[in-house]
Amino acid sequence: MRRVCFLLKVRAGRVEEYRARHEHVWAEMRTALSAAGWHNYSLFLREDGLLVGYLETPDFDRARAAMEATEVNARWQAEMAEFFEELDGQAPDAAMRPLTEVFHLA
Repeated sequence: MRRVCFLLKVRAGRVEEYRARHEHVWAEMRTALSAAGWHNYSLFLREDGLLVGYLETPDFDRARAAMEATEVNARWQAEMAEFFEELDGQAPDAAMRPLTEVFHLA
């Protein structure tokens, strides 16, 4: 299983609304993520909008491509895009850049 961590930046004025939207993630979105191979997926949000994502998957490129192929992901990404800074026209999931793991204690 590969561990993947990524960063995004939520707009300062949208942090609370972003947090609230994730209290009730659509059931079909949760199902699609699981089916696509996103396991132990967590989002951590700092008060200044720094968003840290973590997931485990056998193949991140395949897991991301599987989500891109779903209709529910297209709807979710369209709704979430307005919350983020610096997307440069990309959907939030396309803007994710995995960080390089430099240490892990198992």
